[in-house]
Amino acid sequence: MKNILIIEDDVNIAELERDYLQLNGYQVDIVLDGATGLKKAVSGAYDILIVDLMLPQLDGFEIIKEVRKKLEIPIIVLSARSEDIDKIRGLDYGADDYLTKPFSPAELMARIRSHLKRYERLTGKNQSPEVINHRGLEINTASHKVSVNGKEVQFTAKEYELLLFFASNPNILFSKERIFDLLWGAEYYGDLATVPVHIQKIRKKIERDPANPEYIETVWGTGYRFNP
Repeated sequence: MKNILIIEDDVNIAELERDYLQLNGYQVDIVLDGATGLKKAVSGAYDILIVDLMLPQLDGFEIIKEVRKKLEIPIIVLSARSEDIDKIRGLDYGADDYLTKPFSPAELMARIRSHLKRYERLTGKNQSPEVINHRGLEINTASHKVSVNGKEVQFTAKEYELLLFFASNPNILFSKERIFDLLWGAEYYGDLATVPVHIQKIRKKIERDPANPEYIETVWGTGYRFNP
């Protein structure tokens, strides 16, 4: 699983980025100020950085410049500053890409994938498929194939997306409303009932006894939690 560091002082934007990236199988940390962000960025623990420019304590330009002295990992600037001079400065300091706010989460995801693939080609790092494994449940995030105890199981696109979301966020309790917002969004014209319907379909495919699920647990009156 790839590790991503988001350095962003707007909590709402940072959490939106994190939720979307976690949904796509990434491990994500958030830092809300520049000084702490730089310390974590140069730790070597991350595969890619997403950096805002206007930050408390230390701005994004300084972070990029200092990171580039030690690391060559991809850096994407995500900023409300849309002037060409800011873009040129950010790229000159060593950023690999520049996105302006408001942004499309899907476009951000596409650029992250592109930069990670290019970095892996340049460094010769192993590009083997990422596999999430929980007690016999295997999810290959490259091929989108799922197997249970070695037997491949077929899922619809939305079922796979929901299962990957749970498996990528084990031991975290999510309300039905939160799951609906993250996976279906405001543009969907259905209702919250679609969440338990899809969970029940997934249980029939991965659980030994769907009536007594081991993986996707119902926490009555609260929501759902994935048990690894």
